[in-house]
Amino acid sequence: MDFDALRRHPDLEAPGLAASDAADRLILDESAPALAELADAPGAVVVVDDAYGALALGAVEGGARGVRVHQDPLTGERALVGNADRLGVPVSDRPVSLPLDAALLAGARLVLLRLPRSLDRLDEVAGLIARAAAPDVRVVAGGRIKHMSLAMNDVLAAWFGRVDVTHARRKSRALVATAPRAARDPAAAEWPRRRRDAALDLTVVAHGGVFAGTTVDIGTRFLLDVLGDAVPDAERAVDLACGSGVVASWLARERPGLMVEASDRSAAAVGSARLTAEANGVADRVRVVRADGLEHLADASERLVVLNPPFHSDAAVHTGIAGHLFAESARVLRTGGELWCVWNSHLRYRPLLERSVGPTRQVARNPKFTVTASTRR
Repeated sequence: MDFDALRRHPDLEAPGLAASDAADRLILDESAPALAELADAPGAVVVVDDAYGALALGAVEGGARGVRVHQDPLTGERALVGNADRLGVPVSDRPVSLPLDAALLAGARLVLLRLPRSLDRLDEVAGLIARAAAPDVRVVAGGRIKHMSLAMNDVLAAWFGRVDVTHARRKSRALVATAPRAARDPAAAEWPRRRRDAALDLTVVAHGGVFAGTTVDIGTRFLLDVLGDAVPDAERAVDLACGSGVVASWLARERPGLMVEASDRSAAAVGSARLTAEANGVADRVRVVRADGLEHLADASERLVVLNPPFHSDAAVHTGIAGHLFAESARVLRTGGELWCVWNSHLRYRPLLERSVGPTRQVARNPKFTVTASTRR
């Protein structure tokens, strides 16, 4: 496969950010014999957490048919489609995107997996494979060595009777798991998980890998301390990059007449935010949408957007992600509407907010975080 032809679009594209890497190549090379054996078994191959389609499209080139795939970011799904177009893959041979559930893994005999950085995410995925895949399933999970840890072996070993480690190649390594088994502690294996935050009197529900899990990160907590003053007469609010839905549920609870639009590109985040809203009795006033930015909202339609922006694209720190979300906020805000944002102070986002949205004032600041309110010109 021509890996150089792959693109990240519509995700962030910038120098140093590639659509595939050596770990993708290693996973496909380690899987090549199994892919060839399963060429006459449509639906036997499943790909999980493929970044931009390198694994799924590589599996098709390796002979797999009826490939099922799950990518958490919506932008990853769209990049896979774009890359299939670019490579000229026939529509009948293209991987089919599905939610992360038992149906995705049902009867799978080979699973190709990019190792997530979150051990919770790995545990949720490994548990689904062990419960739903075929008894002879083979899991080839790989990543860059600098992002791997021995704890990943332990997580896989909790669900599989055997975990082998490949030789390192080009700073990448793969773990090969076979012989699925039941969880050693069924109660501890349940996903999603929930936790009550006593200080906020809020229940947080989260799937594996969602930012901060079932806790409330200190940046969000700092934002909530001052968010009561944000456009107090607004009838609607937008929680952009909503994560587990803490801000959306808190706003809906604190302002009984408020409708909240929450969005995130992550399937795990969207599922978590919906469950968090249900757990706190505000699901009737919190609508959660999986979207790239605020593509589902019209221009100049909102008075209040709230954002705790992510600053990682995969493992890379890049301000382009925040810039995209600031621009989306500016697009949907009415004149005079406000973007309330919390950010790590060292990132110095204020000039970018001034350029993207409008006049920006500091609402609060502590040694680590800054909360600002930017008014749409």
